[in-house]
Formats: sequence, C-alpha cells, structure tokens
Amino acid sequence: MTGRTVCGGGARSPLLAFLRTETGSAAVLLAATVAALVWANASPDTYEAWWHTRLSLAFGPAGVSLDLREWVNSGLMTLFFFVVGLEARREFDIGELRERRRLALSAIAGTSGMLVPVAVFLALNAGQDTARGWGTAMSTDTAFALGFLAVLGSRLPAGLRVFVLGVTVADDFLALAVIALAYSGSVYVPALLAAVGVLAVLLGLRAAGVRVSAVHLLPALALWAALLRSGVDPVVTGLVMGLLTSAHPARRHSLERVSRLFRNFREQPTPELERTLRRGLAASLPPNERLQRMVHPWTGYVIVPLFALANAGLPVSPSRLAHTLASPVTLGILIGYVAGKPIGVAGSTWLAARLSRGRLRPSIGWGAVATGGGLAGAGFTVALLIATLAFDGARLEEAKTGVLAAVVCSFLLSWLITRALALLPPPARARALLGGGETVVDLAEPVDPGRDHVRGPPSAPVTLVEYGDYECPYCGLAEPVVRALLAEFGDDVRYVWRHLPLTDVHPDAQLAAEAAEAAERQGRYWPMHDVLISHQGDLRPPDLLRHAEATGLDTDRFRRDLREGSGAERVAEDVESADLSGVSGTPTFFVNGRRHHGAYDIATLSAAVRAARERAVLAAPRPRR
Repeated sequence: MTGRTVCGGGARSPLLAFLRTETGSAAVLLAATVAALVWANASPDTYEAWWHTRLSLAFGPAGVSLDLREWVNSGLMTLFFFVVGLEARREFDIGELRERRRLALSAIAGTSGMLVPVAVFLALNAGQDTARGWGTAMSTDTAFALGFLAVLGSRLPAGLRVFVLGVTVADDFLALAVIALAYSGSVYVPALLAAVGVLAVLLGLRAAGVRVSAVHLLPALALWAALLRSGVDPVVTGLVMGLLTSAHPARRHSLERVSRLFRNFREQPTPELERTLRRGLAASLPPNERLQRMVHPWTGYVIVPLFALANAGLPVSPSRLAHTLASPVTLGILIGYVAGKPIGVAGSTWLAARLSRGRLRPSIGWGAVATGGGLAGAGFTVALLIATLAFDGARLEEAKTGVLAAVVCSFLLSWLITRALALLPPPARARALLGGGETVVDLAEPVDPGRDHVRGPPSAPVTLVEYGDYECPYCGLAEPVVRALLAEFGDDVRYVWRHLPLTDVHPDAQLAAEAAEAAERQGRYWPMHDVLISHQGDLRPPDLLRHAEATGLDTDRFRRDLREGSGAERVAEDVESADLSGVSGTPTFFVNGRRHHGAYDIATLSAAVRAARERAVLAAPRPRR
C-alpha cells in the first residue's frame, strides 16, 4: 500500500500534464540556448553556414526550398503553435477560460502586457529605422515562464499557473496576428485566396462534425503551403488546426460502450472486433487531449530547443557586449520585458478589477499577480522569431542580446517578489497570494445538507465531495485516506458521498448503493456505508442482508425496501449530477466545488484542503468593529 490509487497516481488533468511538460522542457530549452551560444562563439562561420544550408522537397513540378533555419522557424514551429491552439481550445471548452469573465481578464492582461513593452521599445527607438522591430519586445515564452514558476517553489498558489497560462495564450494569439500582418513578406494574392479556400474546407469539415484526425492532414499541409507561397508566415496553420480541435470530458456513455466492445472482443478476439474496439477507445477521449499528449512532448523537448539552437547563437565578447548593451534595440527589449511586462500585466489586471467593481477580479492575490507579471517578462521563442524577421546583422545580435538578458532579469525580478512576499506575516502573505476572488466551480449540483449524505459539521469551511462506487477498488483504497483527512482537519472539513455505480464493470455496485439508501431510511446510512466500502467483495444480496443485521437494521424492512428499489431514484439523482459535472470515473473528488486532479494520497488531498481552507477564511466576511 502506497497511499496512492492507480487512477490518482497515473492520471492527471490535461492542464497539469501540460504544465509538467512545459516545466520539464524548460531545462532542455536552456541547455539548447547555452549550446547555441557556445557553438556561435567557438565557430561562428560553421554555425551560420550550417543553418543556411538549403533543403528542398520536390513533388514533380512543385516543391519547397528553404534553408534549415527557415524549415525550423516556419515549418517545425507550426507544431509549436498547434499545441498552443490545442491548449487554448481546451481552456475555452472545459478549463478556467470557459468562464468568459476570466477569458476577458486574460485577454486584457495579455494585451496590455504586450502594448506596454511595445510602447517602451518605440519610445527608445523613436525616429530610427530600428523602430520596425517593435514586435520583438512583446511576447512571453510559455516554457520559460512556467519553468521559472516551478523553480520558485510550490508555496505559490496553483491559480498563478492558470493566470500565467491565460496571459500567454492571449499573448500567443496576438503575436501570431502581428507576425502574419506586420512581419510577413509581400502578399501573393492568388496563393492567399487558395489558403482561404482550404480554410473554408476545414471549417466545413468541422461543421459537419468530422473530428480532427488523419483526414485533416492533407488540407492542413495545403493550407501551410498556400500561406508560405502567399508571403504570410505559415505558422498560423498550427494555431488554426489547434483551435479546430474540440475538447470535452470523457463521457460516461462512451466509456460504457467501450466496456461492451471489450467484452465482445474478449469473447471473440477477431481482427474486426479489435479494430472496432480501437476506434471506440479513440472516440471515447477528446481528440484535443490525445493530440496534445502525442505532440506536446515533441514540441517541448525537440522542436523548441531546436529553434533555440538555430536562433540563439550570438557571438559574445566584452567589447561587443558593452556596445550592444548601449544600443536602443537592446535597451528597448530589455526594459520592455523586465519593466513593461509586469506593469502591463499587473497594472491592467488591477485597473480592470477597479473599473468592473470586482467582476473581473483575478482568482489569486495581488502579490501572486505581480509575480505573474514578472514571469511574463521571459520572452524567447516568439521574440527571437520576430527578431529574425525584423533585423539582420549587428541589429539582430543586439535584439538577441536583449531577449536573452530579459530572460535572466525576469527570473531575478520574480524571485525578488516571492522573497518579499515570504517576509510578510502569515495572514498578510496568504491574502497577497490567494486574494479574495471567486474560483471556478466545477460541481454542477451544490451540496444540500437536507438531501446529501454529510459527515462533519455543517458550518465547516471546506466541503469534500466524493463520487464513488462501493465495488470500485480505487474507492476502497481512497477510503482510509478520507478518514485520515477528516481526523487531521477535524471541524474544518465536512465530507459528502455521492453514488456513481459503474454498472458496466461492477455488477453489484447499483444494489449496494440502493442498500445504503435503504439504511438511510432507518437513519443508519454512515454505519452501512462504512461496512460496504470495507467489504467490497461481499456485495451480493445475501451479503447485504448480513451487513444490515450487523449494522443493527430492521432486516425485514431493509429487505422490503431493497426489493422494491426504494433507493433507486436517489441513486439515479446522484448519477445525473455526476453527468452534469463531467464525472465519468470513480473516485472523483471535489474540494469546495473545484474538481481535484491528481493523486488521492493524504499529502496531496491535505494540500488541496489546506489551500481551500485558507481561501475560505480569506473570503469570509470580516466582523465589524
């Protein structure tokens, strides 16, 4: 026994998996950047000659010929923006940004976090031809920002990661628009019209309900080629394809269908049933999550580091650095990121909260918002991409110096902010980090003490809801953890059990749930609950009668209620509420209405409960003096 269920230990939310990959890839990205600097200084001629090597792909009379750097920047980076589009769509459909107020706040913070650095850059480069590189000073690098956040420590609120991600998603949208409109070459209209036609085909497939799959590969390649020929940067293709890929929770009826398909295959293991089973498995999960899990590691660990290797090479010497650091290009980028980004992100968030009278208030405290603003100053991937489009020669070296220096300085600024917050008294620090804003509620049916089965004081600041199945082995493993949690937090937690019998895999679960409801009719729900969850292998009708007798129930009445199905309606209500909340498996926990993703061990659940308790205390009205 490790205290972790298989489900909890191995399954993470798409957002948490996304963040974990980003933070892990930050180290690889940093290593690639260092390698590029070493290569460019050890052998600058070899470095440039290699990346200017031409690579051509020909298909009869048609073909594409680009140098290696262009293949990386306009080809492979399309997959990077595909992942950005996938994550944005997931957040719009089922994530934090499904609440449109949060989407508006992310858009405001992301836009302002780009406009202020651009204004700083233009102010320092006014009247010079270098002003055309204003786009270099605006975009945050997601991998570095979230990687730095992981380094800063786990005491920062989890909502800060969501806040930073929302800012970077809005940031990437605008950055792509800037690349397409301001930094593309002269537009070749026939090719652009062809790209519009291909896009219409893709939208038609989407409207017809065709899921994003291999069917979309050929139109996507055609769109990329048409945009490349038109003069518009083809990386836009990645974002478009990502946004067309819908996201939704795994639906219970789809999983039940997969169970039936597996039973058919188990009875008759034929190639036809094997293909049907595989198609059913694929259809049961949203294409967004499957594609993100498949593509994102490649972009995080291969493509973005390769981009850094191709673009971060910069000859460094004391005299060159002294000259470069005095350049308005370098200073515009450096000051724009290190000062302009935090001012734009944090300032616009504060202003939006004030002007909206709290309707657009962030779900984290202002200290955490300031930290997020500092992290947003880590510009790299898109900044270097725009720099290569806007500058060349010495100016490009100055831009690269500014971008690399901004990465280092943004981390130092964020570290200083977190150290200052750590020096505050505990109540002030909690308010600065957590704030008093409302969080997104995932639980569709609020807890009703007059209806729900509640264990613990009604006035507890934290409510832990579990959707469970008495025959589910993972629910059995989670039960001792729940009891330890209630013992640890005492009157600060109330626990609610809701039924979700998975009848397609647990044939006795429905009757066991109805047995618990029959015990409730005699005022003995929790004693029966404890017996059922502790005897998961003994849930057949004779076993239930024996449990009823051991629990002290009137067995004749219990037998009659069970035979008449008096608790079936109550169980069905819980199942319906699970469907409304997007719950398809057991055990699934909600902490103060927020779905808990991750392990169900005592340490992980305790951390979630502790954070919910701190937020509940901060949100409680203060007594008047």
